[in-house]
Amino acid sequence: MYALKPISDASVGGALAKAERYRLLNEPHEAESICRDILVVAPDNQQAWISLILALTDQIPHDGGAFANAIAAAGRLDSPYDRAYYAGIAWERRAKAYYESRGHGSRQHVYEWMEQALRLFEEAERLTAGNDDAVLRWNTCVRFLERHKELTPREVEAAEPILSE
Repeated sequence: MYALKPISDASVGGALAKAERYRLLNEPHEAESICRDILVVAPDNQQAWISLILALTDQIPHDGGAFANAIAAAGRLDSPYDRAYYAGIAWERRAKAYYESRGHGSRQHVYEWMEQALRLFEEAERLTAGNDDAVLRWNTCVRFLERHKELTPREVEAAEPILSE
């Protein structure tokens, strides 16, 4: 078995750029690997955590564990804004991936997951001033729900009163 080799501290900036390039080339596994190498030598590097989250969310359609790993990584971010914003992205991408793979039969899950993304984007919006990224994501989610009217919340059954004799 081969052992992983650590990268040097000096190569972190270049490695971050490579991770971004691999994401743009639609090779999220390679981007994830690079981010994990960075985090070995720079465990508090916030940009590496963000790139890792995005690489993981790119894999949600094909990897059942990617969503949980992305949510866990979002919890490692220092800023409450970043934790809410990137968790929102994970929920949004989970909902869309599930919709694309399951179609109309997935409407309640997709709706609930999109609602969770909306809650997180709303929280992120409250935590920042002058940065409309959360507003842009919110609007994208709302437009997705508007385009897919078949997506609905779960129907809550009303409890019937027990009538005793």
